[in-house]
Amino acid sequence: MQDKIKGTGVAIITPFTKQGKVDYPSLEKLVGYIINNKVDFVVALGTTSEAATLSENEKSAVMSHVIKSVAGRIPIVMGIGGNNTQQVIDTIGNTNFDDISAILTVAPYYNKPNQRGLFAHFSAIADVCPVPLILYNVPSRTSSNIAAKTVLKLAAEHNNIVAVKEASGDLNQITEILRKRPAGFSVLSGDDALTYPMMALGADGVISVVANAFPAAFSQMLRLMANRQFDDALAIHYSLTDIIEQLFKDGNPGGVKAALSVMDICENYLRLPLVTVEETVYSELKRLIENYRQP
Repeated sequence: MQDKIKGTGVAIITPFTKQGKVDYPSLEKLVGYIINNKVDFVVALGTTSEAATLSENEKSAVMSHVIKSVAGRIPIVMGIGGNNTQQVIDTIGNTNFDDISAILTVAPYYNKPNQRGLFAHFSAIADVCPVPLILYNVPSRTSSNIAAKTVLKLAAEHNNIVAVKEASGDLNQITEILRKRPAGFSVLSGDDALTYPMMALGADGVISVVANAFPAAFSQMLRLMANRQFDDALAIHYSLTDIIEQLFKDGNPGGVKAALSVMDICENYLRLPLVTVEETVYSELKRLIENYRQP
């Protein structure tokens, strides 16, 4: 991966068929679509991929297909995380990283470790990980917040912890990380709606959901922000605000899968316990997509 992780990353969905199987042709179509629209990197097997419902064989097959579809054109980040530290370590030990630029590893969920536990968890993973590591802080899903002090300590003590995907929604916490981070450490938005303000504060990029469906517009907004063309970027931010709100109104990735089905990129199927969005949400998304014009 580039020296500093930056720009637009896409947390890609996993398309399914009506029969509940992984839809590999649609996965290839999605990867081609986002790359052709100039995103900077892809993230496979993240939360948006419904990785929690994929078998180990399916995860391996999905990664192989993503690698084949990307064909070296942009970096690939692989999601490897969990609330069993040793299991994460074992997964890393059994993974071929030849075509993987970094891993994204989420804070442990359900068992709610304290800050010392979070530090020990990520330190143990960093000690065995052969590629750069991106921390993923998403308290709304995990019920454990990686405090700024913990992020900064991890970044200072482990050279291969190179970035954090921040989805806490706490701009004070994010600002503290931005102010005190070591050189070369990236801060990435994990919240599409907050990407513009985070970039204005000095963040380096995003791992996005909406960029599955709107890669050209969202990537352009990030490039404009990087060039400090704030007014032009703000126009794109506002143009996508209603779509982003609707995408998350009835859960993720239900919203973005609905959007991608409207755009004829994949079918609108999820795996239980997730279900498709309500019809009113789908109809409004369809209206917004059909009327969208990039500024």
